[in-house]
This record gives sequence, structure tokens and C-alpha cells, in this order.
Amino acid sequence: MTRTVSGAESTAARLRSSIADGAFMPGTQLSEERLSDQFGVSRNTLREAFRLLARDRLVEHVFNRGVFVRRLSVADVTDLYAARRVLEEAGIRACTPESPALAAAASAVSDARSAAAAGDWRAVGTADIRFHSELVRAVPSERLHVLMDALLAEMRLAFLTTDDPAAFHADFVDRNEAIVAALRAGDRDGAAALLADYLDDAEATLRSAATTG
Repeated sequence: MTRTVSGAESTAARLRSSIADGAFMPGTQLSEERLSDQFGVSRNTLREAFRLLARDRLVEHVFNRGVFVRRLSVADVTDLYAARRVLEEAGIRACTPESPALAAAASAVSDARSAAAAGDWRAVGTADIRFHSELVRAVPSERLHVLMDALLAEMRLAFLTTDDPAAFHADFVDRNEAIVAALRAGDRDGAAALLADYLDDAEATLRSAATTG
């Protein structure tokens, strides 16, 4: 039986996509009046959508001021990467050369390389998010997949704070490709080491951005 999606869930999904695409940068106030007109929904529906996004840690309510897109702190970035290390390590360990998850991750790398060649760094970021999401899908647990997707939605907020998205994402396209190559060769230990270095470097960059943001 297909579950009916509520108006608030649909509105939250649209807002989530807009935030991910950089239409609303971290720290931006979200106007109820403007967004209710833009999306053609009631203020009550919009407020429920805000509540859903706050649950996902994408927006925050500031007393007597309104709703704002969250700006991640250094502690947020540290916490996100601690969680990512656990989930993505599990994905690496569950991955075999024949895993559909590995094929999907490799496709994401290919899309990232095409986007990088076109200079579309936002699309590179989207493909990078997909790569890491697909790795975790090697673990047969829907709950872990949902958790990883929620973590990666927050990661988008961190990506938006980088001063030079080209410099941030370009190096990681090659590193994602190296992880895929190791997994295709059945070298899980090698892939895990590559992933650990990747996450350490990405965390350091985004912690710095959170400090100066």
C-alpha cells in the first residue's frame, strides 16, 4: 500500500532541495509570507514543513526572530564525520566487486567527473553525496540508509560554506574513483584506508570553513 505524502512533507522536500541547491545559504532567514506565496501553501502547512526540517537539523527556530537555515558549527562537523566513519566503514566492509551498491557508486563517480569537466561544481557535490550514500547501501539495512541520507543532507550545509567549491570537490573525484577501483579489486582494507584519509581531509577543510564562517 502506497503511503500518501502530506502537503507539509511535500513542501519540506521542496525546501530541502532548495537548500541543497544553494538557493538558501546557511544563516538565511526563511520568510513565511514569501515562501507560502511561492509554494502556494498555507502558513500552517509551511510551519509543519519547517518542523520537519528542524527535526532533520536543516533549519532552526530562533526565539522572536523566525526560522533560519542552520549554520553548522565545528562541533556539528566533527559529529557528522564521526557518524560517517562508522556507517561508511560498514559499507566498505559489506561491499563486494559484484555489489549493486558498488556499481551505483561507480556511476556517481562518472557523473561527478562529467560535471567537473563542465565546471558544474554544485552537480559534482550532488554526485559526491550520492557516491557516499550508495556505499552505505551495500549494508542491507533500510534504517542505516535513512540515517546516512539524513547525515548527508546536513553535509550539504557544510559544503555551502566552502569558499572554493572547485578546489574542495575536484580532488575528491579522483579519490572516490580510487576507492571504487580498490573495491572492484576486492581490496576492502585498501578501500577503507583510502576512505579514512578522504574523510580526515574533508573534515579538516569543513571544520576550517565552519570556524571562519
